[in-house]
Amino acid sequence: MPDPQSKTVTVVGGGLAGIAAACALADAGYRVHLLERRPWLGGRASSYEHPGAGEVIDNCQHVLIGRCTSLIDLYRRLAVLDSIRWYDRFTFLTPDGGPPTVIQPGWLPAPFHSTLAFLRAPAFSLADKLAIASGLTAFMPGLPPDTSENFAHWLQRHHQTQRAIDRFWKPVLVSALNEDLDRISVHYAAKVFRESFLLSPQSGRMGIPSIPLSELYGAAIGYLRQRGSQVSLRTSVESITPTDKGWQTTAGSQTYASDAVVLALSFEALTALLPTLPQIPGTQNLADKLAQFEHSPITGIHLWFDREITDLDHAVLLDTTIQWMFNKSRLQPAHRALSEGSYLELVVSASRSLVPMQRQPIVDLALQELTRFFPALSQANLIKATVVKEVRATWSVRPLLDPIRPTSPSPWQGLFLAGDWTATGWPATMEGAVRSGYLAASAVTEALGSSQSFLAPELPASGLMRLFP
Repeated sequence: MPDPQSKTVTVVGGGLAGIAAACALADAGYRVHLLERRPWLGGRASSYEHPGAGEVIDNCQHVLIGRCTSLIDLYRRLAVLDSIRWYDRFTFLTPDGGPPTVIQPGWLPAPFHSTLAFLRAPAFSLADKLAIASGLTAFMPGLPPDTSENFAHWLQRHHQTQRAIDRFWKPVLVSALNEDLDRISVHYAAKVFRESFLLSPQSGRMGIPSIPLSELYGAAIGYLRQRGSQVSLRTSVESITPTDKGWQTTAGSQTYASDAVVLALSFEALTALLPTLPQIPGTQNLADKLAQFEHSPITGIHLWFDREITDLDHAVLLDTTIQWMFNKSRLQPAHRALSEGSYLELVVSASRSLVPMQRQPIVDLALQELTRFFPALSQANLIKATVVKEVRATWSVRPLLDPIRPTSPSPWQGLFLAGDWTATGWPATMEGAVRSGYLAASAVTEALGSSQSFLAPELPASGLMRLFP
């Protein structure tokens, strides 16, 4: 078997997919050169210093669930797993000031571990609860195939009440997949609910970083350098050309020779790079596939107040434009040290209606809606606010998109693809990105003669769900 230390791999793109591929290959003994055009690692999972605020904020709140085993594996590699705070209690608030609905696991075995909490939930009527139970039961045996049906139609076909849709199916799914119900694949909608609510209590618990995202993923720089690999930031790749010994990647006046290249790029960045690659059979087919992907936006609304607004760490806000409230003063202790008041981040997924709006109308809308849930806000002073729009936050998880998602091997020998949009079996998530990086790393090792697998084992089902495949 060839010695991995004699082989060099260039990874283009320092998002989660590129970080995962680079770290896996470095651990396997390959000499890796990671190139990233930004001045930080993490891609869309990044942080920046708010002008004049003296605080570092995340571009958008990122969360994971216990089922994200490869992402958790990456955190363990980077020694940042202790920076993830885990929650198994979810609070749903209604704008009428009614009692909160708390969903958490109880003593019953899976898939019934949250049943007692649902039975007590004041946000839903008995008809709503029966409809939700019936809908979730449909996913117990396994995931339905990816067909042309969208999830909004599936909900109608399964006789879901309007309140069940508005207060359960929609807030959970739009937040998880960043897309509207009438544009979501039934297959991936089922995956979200099956793995978050049915498989096991551990599968659905939510993890939230307690440090800024750029700090979380910036740990990969030291990790790679300690293993003899290199990280080059502010490095924009202009072309990739084949050589007698492999590939040469050109970025400005710098060239990087390697035996293999992993293109860990967004689908639009790869589209822009395609004309520089050799035009061989399969090139146009890949370009045609990339052209079928679309984006969906996320908007983060960051608000600083002169006093505490709520003692909740996070909450789902029902019947409003805003879907989630994250209390960053409690979630990231560094913010508490910098301010005597409170700092909240509000998240609006699939935020197409907010994209054309100016900052102030969005802030005004957020304050108006937020006051309905937290009366203390009416006595508070807003110190500062900012709005972050990620117009290209994720790719749209549309029906029948799975067949066109490319696998890691590309049409070019020695060139491999990674990104959450590739064929991972996961939707547009951090877990999907990390899995794509691990799959690309495995494909590299197979091509270079030292086949290895990097995907973390799946989290097993528990209780009665062990009876289902």
